[in-house]
Amino acid sequence: MGTKSRRSKSPTIPNGSLGHTSGRKANGSLAKMNTNVELQRRNVPHEISTPGGATENLMARESFTLDDPVPQTPTVNSHGFFELPKKDQKNFGLLVLLYFLQGIPLGLATGSVPFLLKNHMSYSEIGIFSLASYPYSLKLFWSPIVDAVWSPKFGRRKSWILPIQLLSGIGMLYLGSVVEDMMKTTGKPGGPTVWGFTGWWFFLVLMCATQDIAVDGWALTLLTPGNVSYASTAQTVGLTGGQFLSYTVFLAFNSKDFANRWFRTEPLDHGLLSLGGYLTFAGWAYIIVTIGLALFKREERTKNEDGIWDVYKIMWGVLKLKNIQTIIIVHLIAKIGFQANDAATSLKLLDKGFGTENMALTVLIDFPFEIGLGYYAGKWSQEYTPMRLWCWGFAGRLAAAVAAQFTVSIFPPTAGAASNSGIPSWYLLTVIAQHVFSTFTNTIMFVAVAAFHARIADPVIGGTYMTLLATVCNLGGTFPRFFVLRMVDAFTSATCLPDDNNKAADFTFAAPFSCAVQADKERCLAGGGVCEMQRDGYYIVNILCVLVGLVTFVLYIRPKVLQLQALPLRAWRLSPSSSKY
Repeated sequence: MGTKSRRSKSPTIPNGSLGHTSGRKANGSLAKMNTNVELQRRNVPHEISTPGGATENLMARESFTLDDPVPQTPTVNSHGFFELPKKDQKNFGLLVLLYFLQGIPLGLATGSVPFLLKNHMSYSEIGIFSLASYPYSLKLFWSPIVDAVWSPKFGRRKSWILPIQLLSGIGMLYLGSVVEDMMKTTGKPGGPTVWGFTGWWFFLVLMCATQDIAVDGWALTLLTPGNVSYASTAQTVGLTGGQFLSYTVFLAFNSKDFANRWFRTEPLDHGLLSLGGYLTFAGWAYIIVTIGLALFKREERTKNEDGIWDVYKIMWGVLKLKNIQTIIIVHLIAKIGFQANDAATSLKLLDKGFGTENMALTVLIDFPFEIGLGYYAGKWSQEYTPMRLWCWGFAGRLAAAVAAQFTVSIFPPTAGAASNSGIPSWYLLTVIAQHVFSTFTNTIMFVAVAAFHARIADPVIGGTYMTLLATVCNLGGTFPRFFVLRMVDAFTSATCLPDDNNKAADFTFAAPFSCAVQADKERCLAGGGVCEMQRDGYYIVNILCVLVGLVTFVLYIRPKVLQLQALPLRAWRLSPSSSKY
């Protein structure tokens, strides 16, 4: 790839260079409520929503010429999907497909695989695996490079999308052939280290994050300027669909209990779909789509470009703003109170015998609630001040963490895999209700803070501003997870003892020993013992997180965010001298 010649411009952001957000995305149905907010939040620079920005986007197209009559300045349309031009409908479908592919490895790395690892690894080791999701929260730092370095032969966006998808497909094909053995032997003598196993998923998420940068930028020119808001809908539909397939659907079909209950007359000890088989299918899907994209989709050449360092200088200028530094501190500490609930509650339920098929059912039922309640969260963010609504969501999310601990504590002792009996209906409904409540409070916080970011972002550099805030916000929910899961193991106390209920079992150990971590627990059970827990670290860590969250919320977070919300917009703007380079 070559770097195209650059021309210096003032702080206008190149289409797509930083107009993307990290992590979880807002619900596409919210786009109807406030177009400018949604455009900013959903990877579209604010300039596109203004006549000058839309004209600049049109002039950047290869087909533009001054020899033709001057076109009417495009404006943001409110057309339904079936009222769009056929070309936009086809390109919308392409965007959905590309975002869908991204959601497949993301749904595995952040959803299904940690659940499957609970049978083989300790909480500390799963904490190490959680580092695989970091690239999606940090893609801001290399997005200007993706926007600036490209080959004219392939096109600005296809220069990245084609090789990235090809590498992803090959990586999934290889991982699919070895992942089952790797999961069984990781961290054990003769097997790969946890870091080595995590490295493969880190690579896949890194590829997804880089592809997301390129697809976000391409979306701005694939769709006509007046219909560019549909890029957010394509992203929501595609990413959600891919993650839903890899999380909920895969977990269900991977569960032997689900398969034996609904699809088999004679029970077997494996599910309908293995992780290796699913990865192999996804790898071939990536390769086939990549070949089709290379052969059948032509990308228009773009001409509007800015220097890589211009964007980095703008980011540095934003970071030097005192109010930005304050909101960064708030974002980095705000999610500590919910980390034990978010990271460990579902794993603890599986550890107690809740079953992956029941967890998949819980997420399946929660999915429509998440979409419907997300609409109302967006509506409330328009009726109330965003950060006041965010504070309400914060308090509710702390309550959800306490409710989660209570839900785990009342797990029926006679239920689950250990007793060969099913989960009572009342308890399944309790878990579903707790999960829906936790998701609802999470959605309120997300939608409210996204609305606040859109309100304070400098429209001249909206793409950079929004992405910087979204990156810090997502990082605040990512980095504590590693430490929280390690603390769960550190505070847990369990001892391997002879199994008094199984007289036939031969206890092969000279003396009792600690079985707090997964490897020692497996050794205890294999040696004819039973692992008795004296202290469950999950309860201690969850209480500590909630207390830290409560104290920081009352003493610092709530006063600061309400103070920041009351500031005039000029307090969030770069001075004219700092925006000239």
